[in-house]
Amino acid sequence: MIRRRGDRVVPHTGPSPQRHQTTFRTAALAATLSLLVACSALTDEPEVASPSPATPTSSSTPRPSGTTSQAPTPPGQAPASPQATTRIERLLGRVAQTERSPYHPGYDRTCTGTGACQFGEEWTDNHPGRFGQNGCTTREDVLLQQMKNIEMRWGSTCRIYEAALVDPYTGARLTWRDDGYWIQIDHIYPLAEAWHAGAWQWPQRKRVRFANDVSRELLAVSGRANYEKGSQTPSEWLPPNRRFRCEYVARYLAVAAAYDLTVTVADATTIRRVARRCR
Repeated sequence: MIRRRGDRVVPHTGPSPQRHQTTFRTAALAATLSLLVACSALTDEPEVASPSPATPTSSSTPRPSGTTSQAPTPPGQAPASPQATTRIERLLGRVAQTERSPYHPGYDRTCTGTGACQFGEEWTDNHPGRFGQNGCTTREDVLLQQMKNIEMRWGSTCRIYEAALVDPYTGARLTWRDDGYWIQIDHIYPLAEAWHAGAWQWPQRKRVRFANDVSRELLAVSGRANYEKGSQTPSEWLPPNRRFRCEYVARYLAVAAAYDLTVTVADATTIRRVARRCR
């Protein structure tokens, strides 16, 4: 026991009337606890720690018999699509192949001066295909079909004021207000290649329909990608956007099959390689 006196602390030296009684009670309590621990040791079995719920064991999730686990699909990558591969192979089976790219002289798309204008006026509305003679140019028809979030110019049914486009060839996001000047329309099966592959013998009306085929042949893309492609075929050029390559070669073959155009053996080899990786 400590008593305080002012700022000094002095131990009390006198006898405590409760000291011996407290000591006796403490000793008795300690003896009782020792007896209880001894009895527990004789009767209790050792305790086994259970696995943590956050860390399941191999038996915590039952698996149906006859099934195997599969690796998860990487983020941003779709699982393989046998349907896309089958579609491309079927289209390829409908298209004739040539050992090398054919050539026929006289290709001239120019419609001014002495130009032969073999595929008609560029983006003419006067064609027998879909969207023909609807009051919009073919270029406008393609943009209206393929761009998103379109806002039209006041009083016009053809001219776009604002819209958005994801360039299928590069994956770049474009807007009409910022990039409209650089958005171009690509012929998936190049006109020059079509001429050499058989269009040279078509009647003019069919060539004009081919050049303005909005549904099959035309695609809104960035000008840079269109320039890079030029008149090249699949063995010479594929879209930098790998996710679009399966769709690209399928469309290329669909055009060839619809118009009885050919592909080279090299093109067919490239197309088969792309088809095996379709996603």
